[in-house]
Amino acid sequence: MPEEGEKWIKVCDDKALKNGDMLDFDHGDKKILLARAGGKVFATDRICTHAYADLSMGVMNEEEKTVTCPLHLSAFKLDSGVPQNLPAEEPLKTYKVKIQDNAIYIQLG
Repeated sequence: MPEEGEKWIKVCDDKALKNGDMLDFDHGDKKILLARAGGKVFATDRICTHAYADLSMGVMNEEEKTVTCPLHLSAFKLDSGVPQNLPAEEPLKTYKVKIQDNAIYIQLG
């Protein structure tokens, strides 16, 4: 289990997210994208900061560790949320990820 006092949410079994896969996850009003690229798991907000578009419907570039919005083609770095091209200018919120006891957790607090 994650450390006491931290607000970690179990998203899925570690084996459910293979390299190159993306998974959409809702928790309350938060829409989150989970992605595994280069063997590492990343978590960001799932909605593009430019216009309302679901990034889980976009394309991930595993080598560059980016996800491209399906609407206007802005790419975002999965580790930092920083947009790599216009029209998006604002970064996505990112979340800490922990793999423990064969499960993937994200920190929402």
